[in-house]
Amino acid sequence: MGRDIRPIKLQHITITDPLFGHYIKKVGDVMLEHQWKILNDEVEDMEPTGCLRNFKIAAGLENGERIGVVFQDTDLYKWIESASYCIASGVRKEFEKNIDEVVEILEKAQDDDGYLNTFFQINNPEGKWTNLVEGHELYTSGHMIEAAVAYYQATGKDRFLNVVIKNANLICRIFGNENGQIHGVPGHEEIELALVKLYYLTGDDKYKKQADYFVRQRGQEPNYLQGEIASRKKPQFFPEFSNYSMIYAQADKPPVEQSDAEGHAVRATYLYSAMADLAMIEEDMEMEKACDALWNSMVNRRMYITGGIGSSGFLECFTTDYDLPNATNYCETCASVGVMMFGQRMAALKGNALYYDTVERALYNTILAAMNLDGDRYFYVNPLEMIPEFCTKDTYMNHVKPERQKWFSVACCPPNLARTLASLGQYIYAMDDEEIIINQFISSNIELAINGSDMKLELSSALLQKGEVYIRSEGKEGIKLKIRIPGYANNPELKLDGKKVSLEELNNYAVLDIPSGMHEITLYLNNHPKLLAANSRVRADVGKVAMVNGPMVYCLEEIDNGKNLTELYVNADTVFEEMKPLDRFPGEVPIFCYEGARVDTPKVKDDVLYGEALFEKKPVKIKAVPYAFWNNRGIGEMKVWQNVLV
Repeated sequence: MGRDIRPIKLQHITITDPLFGHYIKKVGDVMLEHQWKILNDEVEDMEPTGCLRNFKIAAGLENGERIGVVFQDTDLYKWIESASYCIASGVRKEFEKNIDEVVEILEKAQDDDGYLNTFFQINNPEGKWTNLVEGHELYTSGHMIEAAVAYYQATGKDRFLNVVIKNANLICRIFGNENGQIHGVPGHEEIELALVKLYYLTGDDKYKKQADYFVRQRGQEPNYLQGEIASRKKPQFFPEFSNYSMIYAQADKPPVEQSDAEGHAVRATYLYSAMADLAMIEEDMEMEKACDALWNSMVNRRMYITGGIGSSGFLECFTTDYDLPNATNYCETCASVGVMMFGQRMAALKGNALYYDTVERALYNTILAAMNLDGDRYFYVNPLEMIPEFCTKDTYMNHVKPERQKWFSVACCPPNLARTLASLGQYIYAMDDEEIIINQFISSNIELAINGSDMKLELSSALLQKGEVYIRSEGKEGIKLKIRIPGYANNPELKLDGKKVSLEELNNYAVLDIPSGMHEITLYLNNHPKLLAANSRVRADVGKVAMVNGPMVYCLEEIDNGKNLTELYVNADTVFEEMKPLDRFPGEVPIFCYEGARVDTPKVKDDVLYGEALFEKKPVKIKAVPYAFWNNRGIGEMKVWQNVLV
């Protein structure tokens, strides 16, 4: 078990990184402004969402019909959570007024017993708690709890917190193993990790016990979710759930007995995050062992090189080991958010930096790629290969879009993306009672007291440019500093005040005792661009390579390399030539060129489907750009995995 490792509060962190700072600024200046208008139905060329109006109807402030998907309320809650992180970081404090006005509406909308869910209050009052498979009531309550905890931590205001405590207390009364309680579990996990957050904030043990109940009751016999499906005969909200299975819902067996990452990828990572929380709080070795197995399954057999998960466009699921198609995959943005959440908790549970390699992979690739550089267009699905002409409606490629979208009818991804970027500081730094821990190399500053003494730390990263990280510390007392050593580091070195020091590594952290006063630490990771291959059991990638530079995956785009990227081959021993960063891209992230070939079949003419296998090879210069930035220069083909000449 790890010690009491916890994130450093956002109020103590200032992010100065030119790459991530660009995106974080877009959260406050563009994303949250844009999303607020959408929630209020103020965007003229979009179908109304009804999101905020639904709450006003539930509160008796307006008349009308409730519209939107059954879990539409969560769009507002994730907006509040994201805005709260901005407020905590000292920006866009004017959002506080918006949130306070919303809280007044929520107070009026909430039932006397604590229930708050606009769909069931307005459209189906008799249906409360009767459709846990599809109704998403507990999922919705979970996002409300997360939002209220974030807002309280940002402002100290407790009105919203009181609303969710009332709701959480209702859930604790309704669900459990006692006579008169519902012996059920949520169809979509989320409430579990949210209750743990509420437990940490309030210290009230019943919230931890309720989270534990929801995790341990899942998959028990008689299976509550299976019984619900059998009694209802057909889906109520989602027609695609006619094929609903317990594996899809991670409910075929109790979670502590599960060893393979299965089912809907977002639901799975939310469940696993709660399991890691409970394993740490309760020092539960059985739960920890299950988390180890699930992490190993997900990361080593069912994850894309970009940190994406969910191989199937059908029901957004994991499939089986090494089934990782590049063009038809799902890799929902929310699922990579879930990967980061699970990884952060595993690192705290095990006291090991290894898990942050995966957090970093998801962050630098799928998370950044999910939003355009202007901050107002989003990917829900994140393919590793895209041919625009093949992304046609009502086909097996219907789920893949050739460009980012303004919004979605199921709009979980944009606000999930916003809350992740707005709270990015929690993934950079952590601490326990004795140490400051650096988990990500993102330029930033922290100021806080540790062991009763004030200290400052300034991190400046040239990870992508030079493979180097610079840290300046200042404090009246000495501190212990732990710095993650990532798996891509190549013979890493450390210098303290210009003098080389022995790199003492513990659980993939370099451990340093920093004396009082002002000191400078330089970490040389010596990472360089290189080609990676996949395990040969990943059939989609046999004979192919992907280019990476540290945590960043690169891709080919049509705008740089012409059409039909599948004709391009890279030499296995190619030498990478660093080019000037493109002005369009933030963060001075390098672009690379290298030697390759275009292989054509000249005997097969345009009007012939098949012909004699004669090939023509022409030398070409291949240009690779970060996957994070793809589709920011227009619609065109994109490809991560490249054919290789050996």
